[in-house]
Amino acid sequence: MDWRAEYQNLTYEPVACPDGMREALVRFLAAFGLHFGAFDFAVPADGAWWFLECNPNGQWAWLEDVAGLPITTAIADLLENGASQHE
Repeated sequence: MDWRAEYQNLTYEPVACPDGMREALVRFLAAFGLHFGAFDFAVPADGAWWFLECNPNGQWAWLEDVAGLPITTAIADLLENGASQHE
């Protein structure tokens, strides 16, 4: 199923990673020498997170406004300071 078929009916909101997921994602980025990755997951009704891919140049600008996330600021902090103050 292509989620974009009903794009006008979709909503977005930040969700917390399951226990241990954030640490696993940080290890993934470190293993591949990345500072940023747009991770894709499938989450079925049972709530299990299935990793699909990590896009090292994944598109995020469209998501920033609709989900109310400071992505631009976090990436700018990373580029300017080598770290971000945003989670």
